[in-house]
Amino acid sequence: MKARIGIVLLAGLSGLLVGSARAGDVAAGEKLVADKDCAACHQRLIGGDGSRLYTRPDRKVTSLAKLAAQVSFCSTQLKTGWFPEEEDDVVAWLNHRYYHFK
Repeated sequence: MKARIGIVLLAGLSGLLVGSARAGDVAAGEKLVADKDCAACHQRLIGGDGSRLYTRPDRKVTSLAKLAAQVSFCSTQLKTGWFPEEEDDVVAWLNHRYYHFK
């Protein structure tokens, strides 16, 4: 019984690790951002066009890892309910549209 539980836990953990390394789906990420109120929140933060948050010269996101961390933070703050795979999709879209990290 303990061995079976250990195998299930190990399989779940390895799934999380594989999921965190996936590239993400750009089109799905764009839809997720559009479905949530990301732009409205960004507009409240900086006024006007909320997308300026991504392109401002003093932006804090300077790497793909920092982008992933910021998306996760925003998702938590806005209580989006996104799964890690969906956050990966949002990261992929933001990177494709604004950041262009390797």
